Amino acid sequence: MKILIVGAGRVGTSVAENLVSEQNDITVIDTDARSLQDLQERCDLRGLRGDGAQVSVLREAGAEDADLFIACAASDTVNLVACRIARQVFNIPRRIARVRSSDVAEHPELLGDDGFCIDALISPERSVTTYLHSLIEFPEALQVVEFAGGRVSVVTARVSRGSAMANRPLDALPEVWPDVSARIVDIMRDGRPLQASRGTVIQPGDEVVVVADTRHARRAVRQLRAAERTARRIMIAGGGNIGLRLAQELAEENYSVRIIEHGAARCQYLAEKLPSNVLVLHGNATDEGLLERENIEDMDTWLALTSDDEDNIMSSLLAKRLGARRVIALINRQAYGELMQGSHIDVAVSPSHATMSELLRHVRRGDVVAVHRLRQGVIEALEAVAHGDQKTSRVVGRQVCQVRLPKGAVIGALVREDEIIMPDPDTVIQQDDHVIVFVPGRNQMARVEKLFQVSASFF
Repeated sequence: MKILIVGAGRVGTSVAENLVSEQNDITVIDTDARSLQDLQERCDLRGLRGDGAQVSVLREAGAEDADLFIACAASDTVNLVACRIARQVFNIPRRIARVRSSDVAEHPELLGDDGFCIDALISPERSVTTYLHSLIEFPEALQVVEFAGGRVSVVTARVSRGSAMANRPLDALPEVWPDVSARIVDIMRDGRPLQASRGTVIQPGDEVVVVADTRHARRAVRQLRAAERTARRIMIAGGGNIGLRLAQELAEENYSVRIIEHGAARCQYLAEKLPSNVLVLHGNATDEGLLERENIEDMDTWLALTSDDEDNIMSSLLAKRLGARRVIALINRQAYGELMQGSHIDVAVSPSHATMSELLRHVRRGDVVAVHRLRQGVIEALEAVAHGDQKTSRVVGRQVCQVRLPKGAVIGALVREDEIIMPDPDTVIQQDDHVIVFVPGRNQMARVEKLFQVSASFF
């Protein structure tokens, strides 16, 4: 696939790094020559210095035969104009724009062919906020994502000592989870993926990925970890766009929220924007005295959401030492996140992974409804719709064991109308089933996508 990306900032770089590994032909456009040079040294792609909202620059980048256009420059205006040029001048089939402002999303008439010609809007702040909200609602989890419109949940959790599943084989799940529609699809032990079979014994400290009927997800995970009390008291470090969005959502649901912001002017803005039941504090999140005065030891969840990785790490370590029950840190650098998660920081959240999950469903071929990255991007899970019949489809009318999945990939669940199925090898996939597939490596995704593309005779 030939992909043009406008913007070599944090989001654009993350998009390019993720997509270039899948043998795509990628060109990145940016006005900053140094950013492009750094990106070209790390990745096999082409960099072009210029303004992505100019026709001549897009033509030089090869827009005339591009398959996908992703505008993720720092300026909303550049992204909107670039998408319109990509459609009106070069007729690029699919166009995605990263837009910070909520005004555009609230006026869908701006997106169509009479507007800015955008097929999909991506908002990193919105994606991260939604993800953080799910972690607060599910205190036992390291990661929570949803499929099939929220009817299926995929939860990553670490097995605790004394849990019902500790030191028991996978085939004992029906005894531990009676009347629960759930299954374990992946196990990580000592930082390494485990090729698990039905006889694999789950050990304390294992990180497992569970797919479950959302109605049963909490019960399933509580067999892996001691149940945590519901989180109601929240303290947020950082009053940027993400901190503001999250505080607004939590306040509407009657959480007790406190937010710490270093900038005095920003504090005034937050106080005006947030409901009266949110306490805005002016100070530094690494100020031990401030945290003690605000009773950090009584907080159910601490979230460090500033734009500085080091501040987020240090404030989270301090909050944990002072007694916060659970700490979550926003960490942009992947190496930092992998190093800190599971130590004194309970969950390290990568903004790029949250954004990529939203973006990938527009990039994937076939009728892909949702895509999520799991375990720091090691596993990719997608929800695809099975179309066609036994003659035109590689999955419809076939048993799960007959589907030619790549090595290590597994079908975790099927959603069929109002029914959620945890399939066994003999389960037959039917037309219009939503199939949730877990794939251990990005380089295998093309093979999975191809399975869900019907042959031309279907049409």
